[in-house]
Amino acid sequence: MKPDLLKQQAHRAIQKRLGYEFRNMELLQQALTHRSYNAKHNERFEFVGDSILNYSVARMLFDAFPKLSEGELSRMRAALVNEGVLAEIALEMNVGDGLYLGAGELKSGGFRRPSILADAMEAMFAAVSFDADFSAAEKVVRHLFAERVKRADLNIGKKDSKTALQEALQARRFALPKYRIEEQAEQTADAMFVISCDLGELGFICNARGSSRKVAEQKAACEALEWLEQKFPLKKAKKMILQTAFEKMQRPSETIKKVIYKWISKPFCKTSRNTRRIIVAALWPSWVVRMSANPR
Repeated sequence: MKPDLLKQQAHRAIQKRLGYEFRNMELLQQALTHRSYNAKHNERFEFVGDSILNYSVARMLFDAFPKLSEGELSRMRAALVNEGVLAEIALEMNVGDGLYLGAGELKSGGFRRPSILADAMEAMFAAVSFDADFSAAEKVVRHLFAERVKRADLNIGKKDSKTALQEALQARRFALPKYRIEEQAEQTADAMFVISCDLGELGFICNARGSSRKVAEQKAACEALEWLEQKFPLKKAKKMILQTAFEKMQRPSETIKKVIYKWISKPFCKTSRNTRRIIVAALWPSWVVRMSANPR
């Protein structure tokens, strides 16, 4: 495919912003070709580019934040490697000017659609690796993400609200929340979702608005989590769990109760699963002695 003058100029500008000059321009052209265009498109390139991107950013975060846990690093990578961030970078690079789109996509503004722009970015990472090697592609990713990694908010590494709410409910032995779409605006640039978060047996329901279902769910979960932690502090919830367990036991002795209460306050008992383990263990005299003698 022979690009016109405007496309050639756009491709030169894109290469400059990538920090890489292609030897085989056909690879770049294919990376910028959407499947709606009557030519070789970029979908297979996306598959390779996605892996290159994930590894490269993961390595950058691993080196930049040596004290973060695996879970925190994963969440931080997810905040950096997603459609929104890739589309943002593509807009900064004016990638839309160099895309090859079918007539329908052009008419509907596909050159600025986030999903198409993000796919093109991933495809270009693959194209660089095909034109040179993996190291060259990784260098491009590092070049584009360096400032974003440097400015990364450490709070991003913390659990998102939905995950935190689920774990908080499980620790208190309550049922998981139910999310439901209450309102959904028409599919326009200003689409709006209203999502409800229902805690069921606790009798708490809240609504939240967002530009997408995901955003609205996170907001609703955040509000529900704040209510849960205020209404049922973990210490109080653990006592409720223990009280239920004691009622099921056959007159547990005061010694057993004291041992369980002592152990239940330890960091080990952050989950209801470990709480139940301690209760079961306390029913056996040999364990009671061992636990009393060797508190953690």
